[in-house]
Amino acid sequence: MTVEVVLAAIQVLVVAAGAPLLVGALRTLKARLVGRRGPRVLQPYADLAKLFRKEAVVSTTTSWIFRATPYVLFSTMAVAALIVPLLLARPALDFAGLVLLTYLFVLGTFFLALAGLDAGSAFGGMGSSREVAVAALAEPTVMVAILALALRAETTNLGGIVERLAGDPLLAANPGHLLAFSALFIVMLAETGRLPVDNPATHLELTMIHEAMVLEYSGHYLALVEWAAAMKLFLFMTLLVNLFLPWGMAATAAPLAILVGLLVFAAKLALLTLALALLETSVAKLRLFRVPELLAGSFALALLSVLSVFLLR
Repeated sequence: MTVEVVLAAIQVLVVAAGAPLLVGALRTLKARLVGRRGPRVLQPYADLAKLFRKEAVVSTTTSWIFRATPYVLFSTMAVAALIVPLLLARPALDFAGLVLLTYLFVLGTFFLALAGLDAGSAFGGMGSSREVAVAALAEPTVMVAILALALRAETTNLGGIVERLAGDPLLAANPGHLLAFSALFIVMLAETGRLPVDNPATHLELTMIHEAMVLEYSGHYLALVEWAAAMKLFLFMTLLVNLFLPWGMAATAAPLAILVGLLVFAAKLALLTLALALLETSVAKLRLFRVPELLAGSFALALLSVLSVFLLR
C-alpha cells in the first residue's frame, strides 16, 4: 500500500512539474520554427512564480464561484493525473476508468464557464458561451474514441487497454486505431485551446475562447488557472501517446522499469510536441462558425473507429 501511495504522489508531481515544461518547450519550438528566438523553455515556471507572488484583485460583483474555480480546476487535474496511465500501465485510480476521467474534464470546464459569467464582463460571458459550445461537441468524442479502444481491448479499464494493446501490436495497426487517434487529437486541440480552434497567444476579443474567461483573474488565482490548463494539455497528450502507443510502459513497480518507462514516455511526448508545434505553425485559426464542423468531423472519425470494430473482424 505504501508503494502505491508513493507512486501515486510521484505521478501527480510528474504531471504538475512537467506541464509547465511541456508548454515552455512547445512555445520555444514554435518560435524557432518561424525563425524567432522565442522565450526560454523554463519561462512558464518563472511566470507562475511571479503570479504567485502578486496580489489577487477580485471584483466586488463576484461570488464564491469565482474564488473557488482555480482550486477546482487544479484539483480535478490532479485527480485526473491518478487515472491516466503514465508511470505504470495501471495507475492508482486505474479502476475509475474512462467515465470519471471525462467527468473530471467536464467539471473543470463547467466551473471555468461559470467563473467567466460570474465576473459580469462582456468578454467573460462571450468566452463562456463559446467554451460550453466547444465542450458539448468535444467531450462525447473523447468517450467514443476511447470506447473504440475499449471494444478492441475488451475492457473499459484504461490500464487494461494499455496492457492489451501493448501485448498485441496488431491491434494498434488496425485502421480504426488511427481513426480514434485522429479524433482524440482534434479534441485535444479544442479542449486545450490550441490552433486551429483557439489561439493561446492572442487577446483579440473577437477570437478569444479560453483567454476571455480568465481575463478577470490575477495573482495566485491566475497562476492556478494557467497551471491547470498546462496540466490538462499534458494529460491529453499523455492519453494520446500511452493509449495509442503503449509500448515501453512499466508493468511493475520496480524502480528500473519505472525509470525506463519514464524515459520512453518522455521520448514519445517529445515527438508529439514536435508534431503539434509543426501543425500550429503551418495552419491558421479557423473562423468561429467553422469550429463545430471540425469537431463534428472528429466525432465522425471516432464513430467510424467504433464501427470498424464490428466491420473489420
